[in-house]
Amino acid sequence: MIVVELFLEFALLSFVAFGGATALLPEMHRVVVENHHWLDDQTFTHLYAIAQAAPGPNVLVVTLIGWEIGGLLGALASTVAMCLPMSVLIYLLIDRWESFAGKRWQKAISLGVAPLAVGLIFSGATLIAQAAAFGWTTWLLVAATVVANLRTKLHPLWFIGVGAGLGLLGLV
Repeated sequence: MIVVELFLEFALLSFVAFGGATALLPEMHRVVVENHHWLDDQTFTHLYAIAQAAPGPNVLVVTLIGWEIGGLLGALASTVAMCLPMSVLIYLLIDRWESFAGKRWQKAISLGVAPLAVGLIFSGATLIAQAAAFGWTTWLLVAATVVANLRTKLHPLWFIGVGAGLGLLGLV
């Protein structure tokens, strides 16, 4: 049954969700598009875009993928599978983890997870960019946005608005 498969796949993914659901995009893509062929590239990218446009946590993409594949039960199964297993594990282990505060190996683990999360998020961004089939004007907009974001204190909604406007005009 597809709902059980969704639950099992996302439960496994939950244990490596350093950096949140967005960091798992390449692996989610591999599972739902390449391995199981439940979705195609375009649908996967559209679901991610919808999840990012909606208010709320990044794990919303998991819910939308589950909904698309298995309806309401699929949405519930994938969301619970992504959130519950690791939450229970952390709840059971947090006191033990805190008892090792200040230990060299604990600091090493904490420091090692940060670049891992950044790398996973970057690979997810690359995956989405490839699936979106960017043209040269889109890459120019990406570069301009990065430069403007680093050099100004403009709110990110301004960048989203400019991108939406350029999209409506058919320029990107």
